[in-house]
Amino acid sequence: MGRADFLEAPSNALALAAIEDPAGLPQGKLVLTGPPGAGKTHLAHIWAAASRARWIEPEALATELPALVQAPVGATVVIDDAERAAGTAGEEALFHLHNHLQATRGLLLLTAGAPARDWGLALPDLLSRLVAATHVALDPPDDALLAAVLVKLFNDRQIRVSPQLIDFLLARIERSLAQARAVVAALDTRALAQKRPVSRQLAAEILSGGLDKDA
Repeated sequence: MGRADFLEAPSNALALAAIEDPAGLPQGKLVLTGPPGAGKTHLAHIWAAASRARWIEPEALATELPALVQAPVGATVVIDDAERAAGTAGEEALFHLHNHLQATRGLLLLTAGAPARDWGLALPDLLSRLVAATHVALDPPDDALLAAVLVKLFNDRQIRVSPQLIDFLLARIERSLAQARAVVAALDTRALAQKRPVSRQLAAEILSGGLDKDA
């Protein structure tokens, strides 16, 4: 989840530029949106490491809020999958946290699968504030990015594979970085267990049987 492990591509270039902008987050807040596996969480980790941000799960917002609002100087906060706060106690906590960070010049980075208007927020004031925040969307990875990710994931496990295997996988897995990680892990696990090389045949067996058995 570090910056060196993030591969820039047209699908994520705007989002990467947004979190690395020397001017900081626009108006102190940013919402990264995109489908599962597009790289939102990875970008959030990069920003959190660079800004020493506190990582808070939506379900923990109500519990964490008292400590956060006691800080006289604005904190830096990441909330991943922030739409999970909608319709829960976390929604009101997010509203108070947002206002506190704005008042104390803190920073807030949110990730979600969709824009804030589609989260189902019940508090009109929170909805209006988040809808007004800058949103940057990530697209699903294209073939070039997904191929580069697959090669890197295999290299990280010290597995040498052929270009033909990469092409085989590209034609059969969903356009998702999470799926790429899952299939590489499954191939590695099965190859070690059966003392077989990572090959197109092994990939075909795993994909035909589903990934859950090897995850």
